[in-house]
Amino acid sequence: MSPRPRRRRRSATPWLVRAALLLIVFAFGIALGQTLDDSSAPSGTQTSVRTLEPVTLSAETVTVTVTETP
Repeated sequence: MSPRPRRRRRSATPWLVRAALLLIVFAFGIALGQTLDDSSAPSGTQTSVRTLEPVTLSAETVTVTVTETP
């Protein structure tokens, strides 16, 4: 009976190169999406914030007359 041939161990380098290439393509896609989003025209909705100063009200007397009709 002859011994089984040894398997060659594959190098991890091709997988590392593929993973690095995938990360580069992913980062490029994110950067491209951000660039296209930043260059788009504004949507037209604008929000403004104002601070209103309190107004002093003068005291007034109001008389209310209620009449009942039969």
